[in-house]
Amino acid sequence: MPGPKDLDPSTSPRALLGAELRHARENAGLSQRELGEPLFVSASFIGQLESGTRRMLPDIARRIDEILGTNGFFERNCKAANKSRYPDHFAEAAEAEAVATTIREYAPQLIPSLLQTEAYARAVFRAYQPTAPEETIDELVEARLERARVLEDPTEPLLWTVLDEAALRRQVGSPAVVAANLRHITELIHHRRIITQVLPFSAGAHAAMNGSLKLMAFKDAPSLAYVEGPETGRLEDDPATVARHELTYDLLAADALSPNESLALIESVAEDYAHEDQQH
Repeated sequence: MPGPKDLDPSTSPRALLGAELRHARENAGLSQRELGEPLFVSASFIGQLESGTRRMLPDIARRIDEILGTNGFFERNCKAANKSRYPDHFAEAAEAEAVATTIREYAPQLIPSLLQTEAYARAVFRAYQPTAPEETIDELVEARLERARVLEDPTEPLLWTVLDEAALRRQVGSPAVVAANLRHITELIHHRRIITQVLPFSAGAHAAMNGSLKLMAFKDAPSLAYVEGPETGRLEDDPATVARHELTYDLLAADALSPNESLALIESVAEDYAHEDQQH
């Protein structure tokens, strides 16, 4: 059967590709589970492809074309849909983050990306790539600040972060840089835009000592979890795995200071950094 016309890459190719997949699947009389079985993926994964929260990789696209008889349409167009300014290990998570309705994140070492100021982000990337050209650092910072623009919407996504106290105490850039970033966070809290808790050193051993964690919920697709390490990351969609990560986050929130206590601590640490900067 002839496939649809190629997608226009200038207009949300991921969302368009997902809509075309849903249309082709329904025309073939298949449920999400029935399409997923020969691909060895879950029905929820197919749902995430159709909603645009997951990227369609070339090997999956090729098999979809074979199963649905779409004459190479999905293989051709998945390349345009997968173009990203982010590293491969994070690209899919960044794109899901942009359409999430709720984001919950535990940050063990650094202020979370969505809450970083330009100066803080620049210091982070320079530490990661000390010999990179300034143009490369500029591009990385621009991409990070672009992600943070999701917070310009007054209501969505709901962002709830648990910051390890280490993320507050670690000096990234100058004392003035950290002070400014912590004040940026307190402003977002005062404007009721984010929920923030601090996991204090006094909490001792906790449920996520092995790394960072991001949970994302969506209107029309199952929740996802993202776990990350140095130059690597993994997006999880298995419901049982996501549920385990959700329990981990709940345990972290239970061990953390209350939002009001957390705000007071963040403001206090910001003042300490500002005072230190004045001494220089």
